[in-house]
Amino acid sequence: MDEHTDGGRAAVGPEAAGDPPLVGRDAELARVLRASDVPSPDPVLLLLGEPGTGKSALLERAVRRAPAAGTRVLRAEGSEPEKGLPFAALHQLLRPSAAEWDGLELAGERREVLRALLAARPVAADGGVMAAGVAVLELLSALGGRCPLLVVVDDAQWCDRASLEVLSFVARRLAGEPVTMLFAARPADTLPVLGPRAAALTLGPLDAAASERLLDLRPDRPVGRLRARILAQAAGNPLALTELAGTATADAAGAAGPLPLAAHLERIHAAPLGALPAAARRALLRLAALEPADSPAAPAAVLADAGDAVWAAAEQAGLVRRTGDGPRFGHPLLRSAVYHAAPFDARREAHLALAGLLGEEPDRRAWHLAAATALPDAAVSAELERTVGPARRRGGHAAAAEALHRAAELAPDRADGARLLVAAAEEAVLTGDLARVEDLAEAVRARTDDPSLLADTAALVGRLAALTVRHSVVFARLADAAEELCLVRPDTALDLLADAVVVRFYCGRDVQRRRIEDLLRRLPEDPSRDWLRTWVRAVCDPFTDRAELLGVLPWMAAEARRRPDRLAALGVMAWLLDETPLAVRAFDEAFDRWGSRGPLPDGLGGAAAWSYVDQGRWERARQACARSAALAAATGLDHAVSCAAAVDAMVLAHQGDTAAARARAAEALALVDPLESRSVTVYARRALGAADLAEGNFEAAYDRLRTVFTAEGAPVHYHASGPALAELAAAAAHSGRRAEAAVVVERCARGLGDGASPRLRALVSRARGLLAGAEDTAEAHFRAALADPVLEHWPFELARTRLDFAEWLRRRRRIAEARAPLGEALETFRRLGARPWAERARAEARAAGLGVMDREPDALARLSPQQQEIVRLAARGLTNREIGEKLFLSPRTVGSHLYRSFPKLGITARSQLRDLVERTATAPVRRP
Repeated sequence: MDEHTDGGRAAVGPEAAGDPPLVGRDAELARVLRASDVPSPDPVLLLLGEPGTGKSALLERAVRRAPAAGTRVLRAEGSEPEKGLPFAALHQLLRPSAAEWDGLELAGERREVLRALLAARPVAADGGVMAAGVAVLELLSALGGRCPLLVVVDDAQWCDRASLEVLSFVARRLAGEPVTMLFAARPADTLPVLGPRAAALTLGPLDAAASERLLDLRPDRPVGRLRARILAQAAGNPLALTELAGTATADAAGAAGPLPLAAHLERIHAAPLGALPAAARRALLRLAALEPADSPAAPAAVLADAGDAVWAAAEQAGLVRRTGDGPRFGHPLLRSAVYHAAPFDARREAHLALAGLLGEEPDRRAWHLAAATALPDAAVSAELERTVGPARRRGGHAAAAEALHRAAELAPDRADGARLLVAAAEEAVLTGDLARVEDLAEAVRARTDDPSLLADTAALVGRLAALTVRHSVVFARLADAAEELCLVRPDTALDLLADAVVVRFYCGRDVQRRRIEDLLRRLPEDPSRDWLRTWVRAVCDPFTDRAELLGVLPWMAAEARRRPDRLAALGVMAWLLDETPLAVRAFDEAFDRWGSRGPLPDGLGGAAAWSYVDQGRWERARQACARSAALAAATGLDHAVSCAAAVDAMVLAHQGDTAAARARAAEALALVDPLESRSVTVYARRALGAADLAEGNFEAAYDRLRTVFTAEGAPVHYHASGPALAELAAAAAHSGRRAEAAVVVERCARGLGDGASPRLRALVSRARGLLAGAEDTAEAHFRAALADPVLEHWPFELARTRLDFAEWLRRRRRIAEARAPLGEALETFRRLGARPWAERARAEARAAGLGVMDREPDALARLSPQQQEIVRLAARGLTNREIGEKLFLSPRTVGSHLYRSFPKLGITARSQLRDLVERTATAPVRRP
């Protein structure tokens, strides 16, 4: 077989149990398995695909599944050396059944033809292929009469012509026979006609998501710039993804030209080069040296420069195919083989030639000049440094980091090189690629002993290291570095503390709080750094000095409006202080300003998502999670991935999708150490508890939620545990464990003291109301939990409190008083899409003898949550591009959603959206 792939998604059906899953081929695998059934809806199926797309792997699944279905398999594999041997493929098919022929009812002449084929004797001249075809058809029919038969032919493009003609003869005459035939071949090769009943299934490249999953399945999964280069070069080919990921190293990621192959693969793919003339080899090398970022006109220029005869020879050798845009390699691995099989002098000549062809693109010209330069060169280094601006615009911060790094390597002056390396690290930080930043930091340390540059480098590494799961190690490193720099570099020390306090939040250890507070006291006062200093205090402990922190929050918000790079940090601080409206505004503005091109600041991940959850913007929360998780997964930041999964799990639990919620929470817990990442652990356990509550499993919910507090009743995490107090009390009230829960609630209430926000005070009051024994005490607590108008900012929590109070009132036959909070709770649950809680509120209303108020069917309810948000934004007059920037979608995707939404909404034009949305908002209510 010429191809394989062993990564992937969950396999289809029980027949694939134990097999390594295939990535992104679920539909194709299902089709092949259906076709391999006998009788089959596709008695003849032809799989077409380039080498490495997974044809052989799909056939192998059908072969391995067949015995369990009672099907016998006859198989053959084409072989290029045997392509000229008549009936060589048929010999593979027939030989395993030869011992049975005497027991089959076969005509004598058919038996002789079969034996002639098996003995490699010429078939009678008067029969030829016809005689062989009739004999093979009769044999397969007889074998199929004993048990269903599956005939599998892989690499059919290398089967001999005579065998293919016989099999085509058979394939056209299978009607009514208990036989299915599966063929696999490359699409460019011409096969004999297989008949009108033959179906074709073409395997294209994997999509981006499947390509990412395939890389993630590797034990040494590539991340950062190496991952990006593998994805770009493989172009969705599973074999290329697997081979490049197995051989390419982090060092190769920054080298010129395509990533290298293993030596044996390079020899195999480069073998046809030896038979080509020198001009063709030269042209192919130039084509291989081209990069995706080069002008689309560059391949055409290479084509014109070489001449038609050269490319015709390369095409005949199977190395390239010519398209309207110029020549293209027939397989992603061919590019690597051609490039790395050439000596450096030849590669240098190719890059210099391309630099001449790309004179109108100075940034790309500079890269090819750099690729042609083996020794330090100040002029080329300066040219590369000048490409940083265009690199940012073209490829973002990763491209800018690459340009600066290569410029540093070519800089003759060591100090200049160190400066460029620090600049490269600054750009790399904004990609989230910690390994890349650490490599650049190591290069800085090897190049200079300048304390200023070394301190800056330590701060850059710390900024990203804070997002990893190595919290204890990273915190100690950051705190120690800050302590060393407290007096000599106080600005850098404060930057390091800002990173350390992020680790303090994730880890949640009290000893870390004390260390940060001690270091803050030792730092000299500097009014120009008050903003960051205050932020560190708030993240470290949002309760002790809450009143003071609230007092300076307006000033900090004004500063952030002048400095948009501080918006995310402002959102984090506001979220921690339970100033949710300000947090949401800050995050909204940060997303609007930075969009998908921005950095990966902490607040645009977990804190932003939790702010949206708190405010009831659940779909927005899930979008923030998806964005954060995608960026973090590509760079190996598992902690950020787990945090996003935990938030996602909570939303799913509230919406009633409890199975998905548990799966996402399990993903979050699998990625972190509960002692290192207490915040994520608490979030995930809260999500699991919320799923139990949504199902009414109060015993399980209590056991789960009790784990977010210590045995003594203190919070496991200083910020993440508190919001679970009311949930814990609700589970306890329904499972007879009020006394135990009351100890936890009162212990936490004492710990919060005067630093509790109105939200936390309301949650404590609700918990006390649920756990109270005396009726007058319970009522007072419930009313206290509903008293502050500011609680409208947390609609789900407020609706839960209203529902609890309404249930308490109804059980005391105070039905008239229960009506208002019950109706308000039901309306909120419906609006949020909190299905289990809406059903519970509806049942409570019926038990109280109330008519349940249902809104007229909402046209928007026919849409998915994402489509609803797109429609609402379009109704406000935003363009597809503006909507895409807000929701992190491409304008094309936004347009596609709108196109599919219009028929569901009963409209034909964008101009009708505003009226429709306004009508929906004011739709009348009715009684069922």
